[in-house]
Amino acid sequence: MLGGFANCIAHVDLTAGTVEYRPIPEDWARLYIGARGLGVRYLLENGPEVEPFSPENMLCFMNGPLTGTDANMSGRQAVVTKSPLTGTVTDSHIGGWSAARLRWAGFDGIIVTGKASEPVYLYIENGTLEIRKAGELWGQGIHATMAVFKERYGEKDLSVLAIGPAGENLIRYAGWVNENDRAAGRGGTGAVGGSKNLKALVIKAEKAIPKAADRDAWKAAHKRALGAIMDEQFITSPRKGGLSVYGTNVLMNITSTIGALPAKNSQLTSFGERAELISGEYVNEHILVDNPTCHACPVACKKEVEVKEGPWKGLRMESVEYEPAWALGANCDNSDINSIAKLIDQCNDYGMDPIELGNVFSVYMELSQRGATNGGGPLAWGDKMVMVEWAAKIAQREGVGDVLAEGTARVAAHFGHPELSMTVKGQAIPAYDPRGLKGMGIAYATSNRGACHLRAYTPAVELGVIPLKADPLEWKGKGELTKLLQDLHAFSDSLDLCKFSAFAEGAEEYAQQYAAYTGVPFTVEDVLRTGERIYNLERRFNNLAGIGEGSDYLPERFTKEPSTLGGSKGHVCELDLMLAEYYTARGWVNGIVPESKLQELEVV
Repeated sequence: MLGGFANCIAHVDLTAGTVEYRPIPEDWARLYIGARGLGVRYLLENGPEVEPFSPENMLCFMNGPLTGTDANMSGRQAVVTKSPLTGTVTDSHIGGWSAARLRWAGFDGIIVTGKASEPVYLYIENGTLEIRKAGELWGQGIHATMAVFKERYGEKDLSVLAIGPAGENLIRYAGWVNENDRAAGRGGTGAVGGSKNLKALVIKAEKAIPKAADRDAWKAAHKRALGAIMDEQFITSPRKGGLSVYGTNVLMNITSTIGALPAKNSQLTSFGERAELISGEYVNEHILVDNPTCHACPVACKKEVEVKEGPWKGLRMESVEYEPAWALGANCDNSDINSIAKLIDQCNDYGMDPIELGNVFSVYMELSQRGATNGGGPLAWGDKMVMVEWAAKIAQREGVGDVLAEGTARVAAHFGHPELSMTVKGQAIPAYDPRGLKGMGIAYATSNRGACHLRAYTPAVELGVIPLKADPLEWKGKGELTKLLQDLHAFSDSLDLCKFSAFAEGAEEYAQQYAAYTGVPFTVEDVLRTGERIYNLERRFNNLAGIGEGSDYLPERFTKEPSTLGGSKGHVCELDLMLAEYYTARGWVNGIVPESKLQELEVV
């Protein structure tokens, strides 16, 4: 038996109305660790060919062996399913406290299949799970849903993970939200919940930190990891580092200056002087009111704000993160921070991905700019009032919202201009232009869940956030770098530690913490090999799901239209050159994992 695990997964069949408690196959736990890796393994066993909205699709809420422990930044959970947005495997991670409480309640994960005949929620406490009726909550927003459960079960020791109207109405980029404002946002996991008539997971659990297998080794490993996070040379340093002081939005001015901030649907690579108006520095000075945090996290990157003026005066919400602020700001030519806070709050309440929503708006704005909406009402660049109005229409699939609910790629295709869609594998890009950060180009293209900055966070290297550094405008070496970071992040996502731990910790810290908690000897080489195994497992799923050669691409805007602004002026993204380097490093053939590689990594 491995330390750190509860060794219990609740398997819920909503069609039959049954719950079974099963142990984790130990060979799976050793090969795939937990959270992301283990969730994908269960998903592969279930079958890659299932339709995302079918009862047969599996929806997994998975913890890792460090979740809910006293490991720094260990309040994370992976929501794993087959995506209705991309048709790929997807995992979306959520912070807050629900993951830790699930572990304290006695579970490593909840795996849901089937479809309930009426709306339901799952109530979890003291090692048991019950399916309960949620009819009176169907149609309610996240915030109202949270309030009902707090009144019903008491606020103390309670976490609620819920979908809103976006999930219920099968918006393809709906997510799960806990603590009112923390989200597993990407890939449409909330829509899969809606397709199953599953409204929420309600978890009641007192704090009960799992014990490490080797307590002396754990003390040393924990001390080292905490020392790295606290070190003032890193942006994680509490109340001193940029991430702690300004949150993720510390990047806005930086990326705009170097010509790596997409603006107006990536027609531009900088937001110019207006970037300051939506930056973390501006938020900190004008609307910041609190710095909440997640379980076991000293960094406190979350930024709670209050709108002080205008039509949304008095709105208090969390959090004006970098990605949503870009998506609903620079990407839409909107520099009004108050409207951005309102739009993010709508996403938190409706339960939908603000990155995808911002790209849906921006592609429709460019279609309007070109007169290509086929008679549909236009949406002008930066029209914040209409954006707020249409966000509500999308969540309810009303009018034009029914088309926009389908996601960026489908919107562009619907109006006959797929080339205007800044997507990879059907998922919209986040806040980095690969003409100014070349590593992001190959990372977007080869991400197994569609365009994503979190599969391989190359800006950490290209912007000098960590000691390893590389020129952001140089393509050479970026294929190999992306492979390395993909493997490292696949492992940390399976522990499950916050991605921001990688700004201070590395493979050695991860290996020491895993070994101490589980009792399994582990090295840096083991970390990278395990991460490689998980990444190839995901690619295997996608290949079997029909996503094969030619699926690792970028929109031609990035490869053929040179940047005209900022430090990247004149640059395009040399994807083909990086892709060849990447495939060589991976041992793949045009995006396909050979059988020999799967055997080498013990996937088959």
